[in-house]
Amino acid sequence: MRTGAGISLLAAFFLCSCATQQRTAAAISVSFETDEAVAVLKILDKRANREPITPGDWADLFKTEGYVRLKEREHAMGRKFEEDIFRDCVMSDELLSRRAMLHETLTDWANMDVTQAAQLALRYLPANARIAATVYPVIKPATNSFVYDIQRDPAIFVYVETLPRDTLEAIVAHELHHVGYASSCGQSATVASAPLPAPLQDLQQWLSAFGEGIATVAAAGGPTFQPRLKPDALAEWHRQANHLRENFDAAQAFLQSVARGELTDEAQQQKGMQLFGIVGPWYTVGWHMAEVIEQEMGRDAVIHAFCDQRTLLGTYNDAASRRAARTGETLPLWETGLVRVFESRETPADVVKAQCGRPA
Repeated sequence: MRTGAGISLLAAFFLCSCATQQRTAAAISVSFETDEAVAVLKILDKRANREPITPGDWADLFKTEGYVRLKEREHAMGRKFEEDIFRDCVMSDELLSRRAMLHETLTDWANMDVTQAAQLALRYLPANARIAATVYPVIKPATNSFVYDIQRDPAIFVYVETLPRDTLEAIVAHELHHVGYASSCGQSATVASAPLPAPLQDLQQWLSAFGEGIATVAAAGGPTFQPRLKPDALAEWHRQANHLRENFDAAQAFLQSVARGELTDEAQQQKGMQLFGIVGPWYTVGWHMAEVIEQEMGRDAVIHAFCDQRTLLGTYNDAASRRAARTGETLPLWETGLVRVFESRETPADVVKAQCGRPA
């Protein structure tokens, strides 16, 4: 009896394991494209050897897939990104002094298994999520990393610098979570049958910004681990951790003003973007909500709540109430009006104003 039960359990384990592996293989298509960085390093090598830089060298760089897509992204953001500006960066003494490090780093990164990063992301995504993206390690003037063209042809640009492999994996996993989220959740997992009033459309859009928090959780391997961030971002994270309630209140005040329709498009964009910061409230409060929901209600509840933003605040309040009943810990809560604002799809602007701001 006991032997038979053991065999059954072992068989079930392997069946589950195989199913998971099949789902993972079907759900992931991620590749590295280093052509831009390689072309920059070729020019730096010629500079180091005092060889002439030819028009062909520049032409080779400017036609790389990484450069073309990076330029496309910057122009889409309304920023200047011209060949002369990029050429000045490549010809700078500062970049030349980093040549050996750039070679070493790019070689190390090229050996990274991006599938592991994608698997981290998938653990916090719905079963129908698909992750298809190209990762571009890039040598460029700005030092940021980001995801681009997430709906059509997702591209992840990672600034080449000295980073531990696990930090690189976390950066890629974070951005891949955004890619998988877009493939499975989009604006919402359950779309309203009737159009929402304009303020609530804006509110739903801004609630998706808390996705920075769950993407950070996914990249860390779960909320019980420390966020895997670059040193400056991690230091800021620890600083922000001491101001959870202030960050919570800042996010709540902004979301209420959006739901009431009080902000012009420009003011709304400005205030909402300020909440990103290095790791501002969209990150820290988003992480906090994911942590509380998972610990009290399980990971599936986290995935569902973040996928359908309209349920996120209410799900968190329910989880926070369970925590309080279980441990006596008092956590910040979203106000009732803000939680319930999506319940009436036909809510006119004046009713939205009346609902928001009520105490919980």
